[in-house]
Amino acid sequence: MFDRYLHAWKLSADGDPITTPGSDLLPVRWQGLPAMLKIAHTEEEQLGGRLMSGWAGEGAARVYAHDESAVLMERATGSGSLRHMALNGQDDEASRIACAAVARLHAPRRSPPEGLLSLQSAFQSLWAAAEHEGGVLLDCAATARALLTGQQDIVVLHGDIHHDNILDFGARGWLAIDPKRVMGDRGYDYANLLCNPDLPTCNDPVRFKRQLDVIAQAANLSHPRLLQWVVAHAGLSAAWFLEDGERQRANINLEVVRLAQRALAQWPMA
Repeated sequence: MFDRYLHAWKLSADGDPITTPGSDLLPVRWQGLPAMLKIAHTEEEQLGGRLMSGWAGEGAARVYAHDESAVLMERATGSGSLRHMALNGQDDEASRIACAAVARLHAPRRSPPEGLLSLQSAFQSLWAAAEHEGGVLLDCAATARALLTGQQDIVVLHGDIHHDNILDFGARGWLAIDPKRVMGDRGYDYANLLCNPDLPTCNDPVRFKRQLDVIAQAANLSHPRLLQWVVAHAGLSAAWFLEDGERQRANINLEVVRLAQRALAQWPMA
């Protein structure tokens, strides 16, 4: 499937193919530069390529070429890893780096690409899970509805900010990859730095309290506003895991919800 693009864009393979649920990727070289060829198989992934192109290398990997199905972008070759930093005594720095990259993505742009979804539409799984499961997910749904009704600072969102979607591009700095297709309140993009269950320390109360302070300051968000987005997004993430039959991972998200709820009780509401 790569041959068409290897020929059309004058690329040479430079590594082994990588397969994800929504795309196939191949490390390549383009005009002597390390690059990544990504062929998307879902509408969401295809629109993500157009978003990357629209960001023009500001906060995200630079796009060299793209069409409706594929994108050729610069490849991260730096040795740094935000996940490694977060788990090895540099959690504060990792959070600040991520927040800085997000802020660049949220900078004012020309008209966004067609096909973006509203943030409200992204929460359908939470409404269904709350009705089926009840309990704390009902609280998450209520918080999400209130936030979505009163959204602020509407921007094109990345939609999936976490420690493995912001990579080290060497001299170009830390840049985002793999955006989703959502537009809404900028606060949403910061919540997953606190509630991503793929980070083993996400439900550590000491880490949560510390990174709440760091991220709120770096993102210029009030503590209550950030905590509310954590409740909403962690509930949504739990709902997604429940859809996939991964109740143990969903429970990690629900532990984060409870941490955020306890912290909210200490702050005046936004």
